[in-house]
Amino acid sequence: MYQGAARGERILLTSTNLSRSRPSRSRTPLASAVLASVCVLLLVLSFAQNASSLSSPLAKPGAEQVMSARRCTSLRPTISSMLRRNNQRRFRSTLQPNVIMDKKDLEIEQAQLTMEYPRFRSLVGGTPLVDVTNLANPKVVGTRILAKCEFMNPGYSIKDRIVCHIMEQAEKKGLLKPGMTIVAASSGNTGASTAMVASMKGYKSIIITSPKCSQEKQDAIRAYGAELIVTASGLKPEDPEHYMNMETTLCERNPKAYFGINQYDNQLNPAAHYRTLGPEIWAQTDGTVTHFVAAGSTGGTLSGTAKYLKEKSGGNVKVVMADPIGSVFYDYFKTGVLRKPGSFEVEGVGKENIPGAMDFELIDDAIRVADCDAFKMCHLMAREEGILAGGSSGLNVFAATKLAEMLDEPATIVTVLPDSGIKYLSKVYNKDWLKGLDIELDEDAD
Repeated sequence: MYQGAARGERILLTSTNLSRSRPSRSRTPLASAVLASVCVLLLVLSFAQNASSLSSPLAKPGAEQVMSARRCTSLRPTISSMLRRNNQRRFRSTLQPNVIMDKKDLEIEQAQLTMEYPRFRSLVGGTPLVDVTNLANPKVVGTRILAKCEFMNPGYSIKDRIVCHIMEQAEKKGLLKPGMTIVAASSGNTGASTAMVASMKGYKSIIITSPKCSQEKQDAIRAYGAELIVTASGLKPEDPEHYMNMETTLCERNPKAYFGINQYDNQLNPAAHYRTLGPEIWAQTDGTVTHFVAAGSTGGTLSGTAKYLKEKSGGNVKVVMADPIGSVFYDYFKTGVLRKPGSFEVEGVGKENIPGAMDFELIDDAIRVADCDAFKMCHLMAREEGILAGGSSGLNVFAATKLAEMLDEPATIVTVLPDSGIKYLSKVYNKDWLKGLDIELDEDAD
């Protein structure tokens, strides 16, 4: 800083102020390089001359040597300052490319911010296949039981697959239009999936279910924003107020305003599994699957997956239906006679009548499972494998273990875990509820 002569003001001398005070001299990079080279050459020559004069032992420091040394000394600050200024210019000249690179980096960052990421509903399918052989005692070494973790779909159930496919096809065909309300009769999971996907797509939805539907599933349906109708209990399948019939009634009364999922008779139901679940199982087992075990409800999972696996294997894959005691499927498959249904507590499997989506021609055998066996298997899975799955999963895995105990040759048995046990904490995983059914868990499972 210095004292101003005229006004007494204190002025801060910065590198910017100093650079502005100097006269600007424009010099091309080539001229600067040439000048620097000449200066270096002069310095080298001066040192060489001085060294040659001093190298002789007989030489005495005369006036010429002294002057040469002085010239060399006086040149040093001049040359070093020239080189320093030249380097500064070269450094400044490299700043502009860096600025350009920064802009490019900024463009890349902006592009990353505009990248497209998947919507949650696009995560349906592609579920993992896990080994649960540890839960069984196969008759022969080499038999494995693999389970498809369908509870890892966005709506925590296998029903996400059919709901997405049915809605997409309906939109393409103009059957489902903006402003319409989607109606679905469901034992719970299809209703939750419908409510979820409908809300994602901007539709209103009405879900109809029975009192058998767990409180968790009912709460989830409402949480997605759907209107939930719970019918009276004890209604016969032919009753117009039965939950499976109410969907048809509502859609017939409001054909322009309502669109029905119609999962029980809609052939897009098995088609969804033919397109997705079947190919996934075939690919994940590398074509080594020998048996497919699954319970029937609408018949979509069993029929669609069975059709694909049989086609790919040339008919070699055997399909086994797991059915809860009390359902009509087992007797109908064995005898062709539709008998009076009984009662059972496992949700989402078995039926009181035969849905149109079920194809018994694709089934090779059937295994009956009691409620207690299905629920005990759920607890065993949770404690042995860390898998908290629903009652239908326990039923499927129990049937798969029974099949493994009967087969005389090594096999790869694949089954499905249709939904999450989180949906049944108040029932399957509630000991008081189980005691009400006279189901006691094994002591070693506690």
